[in-house]
Amino acid sequence: MKKVLVTGISGYIGAHCALELLKQGYAVKGSVRSLSKTEKILADISKHIDPNGNLEFCALDLLKDDGWDEAMKGCEYVLHVASPFINKEPKDESLYIKPAVEGTQRALKAAKKAGVKRMVLTSSMVSMLGDADKSAALNQSTWTNVSSKNVSAYAKSKTLAEKSAWKFIEDQEKGTSLELTVVNPGPVFGPTLSGDLSGASMGMFRDLILGKMPMLPQAAINMSDVRDIAKIHVLALENKEASGKRFIVGTEKAYSFQEMAQILKSNGYEKVSTKVAPNFLLMLMSNFNRDLKSMRGFIGKTYQADVSPAMKTFDWKPYAFETTVLDTAISVKESM
Repeated sequence: MKKVLVTGISGYIGAHCALELLKQGYAVKGSVRSLSKTEKILADISKHIDPNGNLEFCALDLLKDDGWDEAMKGCEYVLHVASPFINKEPKDESLYIKPAVEGTQRALKAAKKAGVKRMVLTSSMVSMLGDADKSAALNQSTWTNVSSKNVSAYAKSKTLAEKSAWKFIEDQEKGTSLELTVVNPGPVFGPTLSGDLSGASMGMFRDLILGKMPMLPQAAINMSDVRDIAKIHVLALENKEASGKRFIVGTEKAYSFQEMAQILKSNGYEKVSTKVAPNFLLMLMSNFNRDLKSMRGFIGKTYQADVSPAMKTFDWKPYAFETTVLDTAISVKESM
């Protein structure tokens, strides 16, 4: 049985990746910062599938060398999902950038040393935004300009980490064989396996349902279902056409946060507000509010991304957006 190392298995995306791997017959080694988390992770995944002894854990830190070589032993593939994200602009952007870049490099170096065949890296559409100063079309060749004034620390971290990964692959000695595939989701929604609502996606949905978001930003982008993201991560491991490519994984069209709210409102979530905040007000407030500052690159913009390469390569069709929204809402209600 082929074994896959999943970094950040306790996270929203990492847990879904582990579940999908087990469903597809892989053995999984999941990394966590603290092994005290493993009992709950095992219980959460066991609600959906019997791991049957094919799920094990190891402790890794993105900022420390300890354990990486040992973690890679026996693994043919790596899903490098772990990366810091809080939906708030940090006072020091290195809090995002350093672990994202250094963690990616540690994963690549250890994978290379262990003879891993391919690493699939979780990046983001925020690494594709150009100058983040106007609406834009995103595709596999677009990159975020990290020097632009509206680019968040998170966007910088994902861009610099992904670029460092491609540079590592490019600089390999000829004849060596570590391959890289990158998955670039948009804002991620869908059911949580852990019931944890502290993350950005689940926290936003909780606040929306409870009526704690009186106004929404005017912004639209291709949204992503966490189940689609997990599926493409797993399919990318052994698909020959996927090596050396970036794949945007999300809805076929861009959706606004107002459209999301309207779906909820029309399905009985009465406290949800569908009011849109004036762009100038949000931009002004972003000078004083770190939550809003992290959104500056999206306020008043529409990012339309090309998901067709992923659909064609993996013979895949994304979840309907309404299904994603309503499944997320149900999951959040059950977890409150």
